[in-house]
Amino acid sequence: MSGDVLVERRGGVAVLTVNDPERRNALTLDLSARLADAVVDCSEDERVHAVVVTGAPPAFCAGADLTALGDAREEGLRRIYAGFLAVASCPLPTVAAVNGAAVGAGLNLALACDVRLAGPRARFDARFLQLGIHPGGGMTWMLRRAVGPQTATAMALFGEVYDAEEAVRVGLALRAVDGEPEDVVDAAVRLAATAAQAPRELVLATKRTMRTTAVLDDHATAVEVELAPQVRSMDNPAFAERLAAMKARISGR
Repeated sequence: MSGDVLVERRGGVAVLTVNDPERRNALTLDLSARLADAVVDCSEDERVHAVVVTGAPPAFCAGADLTALGDAREEGLRRIYAGFLAVASCPLPTVAAVNGAAVGAGLNLALACDVRLAGPRARFDARFLQLGIHPGGGMTWMLRRAVGPQTATAMALFGEVYDAEEAVRVGLALRAVDGEPEDVVDAAVRLAATAAQAPRELVLATKRTMRTTAVLDDHATAVEVELAPQVRSMDNPAFAERLAAMKARISGR
């Protein structure tokens, strides 16, 4: 059994590193299970307010391990999916620090995160058709939601591969990060820091609400969905403290 998922806490941000560099962090059944367990542990840890997902250099994740993929049928495929599906269902905000190639199931892992930052060596490659296998793990759904139908089709059917700059241009990544591979992890932690500094229940509630309103068709319903959790947040002592601090800063100008 090789590979592991390293967990590092940086304040309220947990950095999960898929760590099997010799296999370019390809997802085996064991590695996927460890990733799923790590995500659950973070979700249950009151000290963690946000999660960054990355891979040990030189890759982000090269997809499913080909041996596991070749032997898999439905049950095996679901076990391969388990890691990135745990990320997709994580109640905490998630950021993918894509510091190398994200291929196949590795692209799914990046797509499963709420936000993606792309390092200088990032490459986003669906590659399912080139391997003669149908896309899986919800890739077609995640990709279309991330980049729209035209770019999703270009990647899934026509084999388009995007580097960091192109990924930002098509909306697949939030921004490109120059420098060394570890710099994109640092940038992802800085991005996650705002959520890490907010009350944890407020962070969880906001992400829940965003998932609910994402499938709504009208503004008025979204207003009603947001109203109750907004009122609850105003009863939280953290709101009163921050409001008083802001008033003090304004009056001191």
